[in-house]
Amino acid sequence: MGNIFEGIGKLGFGLMRLPQRDGKIDIEETKKMVDLFLDSGFTYFDTAFVYLGSEDATREALVERYPRSAYQLASKCAPWMGSKSIVEAKSQFNISLDRSGAGYFDYYLLHNLGEGRTKVFDEYGLWDWILDLREKGKIKHAGFSFHSSADELDELLKLHPEMEFVQLQVNYADWDNPYIQSRACYEVARRHNKPIVVMEPVKGGMLTTPPKKVENILSAANGDISLSGWAIRFSSSLKGVATVLSGMSSIEQIRDNIKSLKSFNGFDSKEREAIEKAMETIKNYPVVPCTSCNYCSKVCPMDIGVSESFTALNYLKLFGDRARAKYQENLLITRHGKRRCGECIECGRCEEVCPQHIGIREFLKKADEAFGQS
Repeated sequence: MGNIFEGIGKLGFGLMRLPQRDGKIDIEETKKMVDLFLDSGFTYFDTAFVYLGSEDATREALVERYPRSAYQLASKCAPWMGSKSIVEAKSQFNISLDRSGAGYFDYYLLHNLGEGRTKVFDEYGLWDWILDLREKGKIKHAGFSFHSSADELDELLKLHPEMEFVQLQVNYADWDNPYIQSRACYEVARRHNKPIVVMEPVKGGMLTTPPKKVENILSAANGDISLSGWAIRFSSSLKGVATVLSGMSSIEQIRDNIKSLKSFNGFDSKEREAIEKAMETIKNYPVVPCTSCNYCSKVCPMDIGVSESFTALNYLKLFGDRARAKYQENLLITRHGKRRCGECIECGRCEEVCPQHIGIREFLKKADEAFGQS
């Protein structure tokens, strides 16, 4: 099999966070962004069934205005979002195709596999289904996006070697994060010889305002590179990365991203040293030293989301953005059926088994104070 991403530039247009006006996607602004993106020589667009309004906006701003050969379009199927049957899950494809008007998808993904979400893809036979779509010419290439552990990714790629590519969360802040496992997942994909599409290279915008120590390190090495530019350059510099998706919501963002990647051929020695120092600084930042081994969860009588609470608290400590940290807490705890830190009964069993000797009860109190769950 040849390079299925041949000729595609390292910047991909993520259509998840399009500009808004009066509570709706601003189509005219989106058109300007699409024009600028294509004029700069980049051609990869990424949407999904679950991105509210995105596929319709893609039709209006891209598909109806450019020949089909001028771009590549990816979309995704997410049956865990309320599908009650196989028929309903598979119907997402035709709905996406109708919304976008694209005729076919160059890349189609089984969306957000990992943990309990994978089960529905197996039960509904969607692995064979996506290959059938490819056989019928409705899609050109089949892959999946993934949010979970490296071990689970390895198992999936062993079970499904027919998948042509994977989409992973990779950024310098999460590179050694024990919960996200960016490095470990990246290395698994490389071992399986799968091209990687990177998502969240700027960590949902958090790396536009990294910790001050990190900002100082990067700016001192090269002040002409924006902070978000450092982030997308890091992800794009990794071997095996086909393209780096950026969820852009303004002309300014797209201009900055184009500037960052248009002629980028890799970090020089000074820049490489700086990004490695920045990564080490984040790794050693004074946060809760939780490694997400989750021994605590195995003994907690209340099923508190301990490591998940600490992940959210660490986001707050690192980036100072309470709204985003609160979102992470809800994503990791509520959506996974765990209980919040305010429900801790302080039995102390967690601390007895914690290999890092963390004062878990005190940190849970701090998380409760931070996120207002008392």
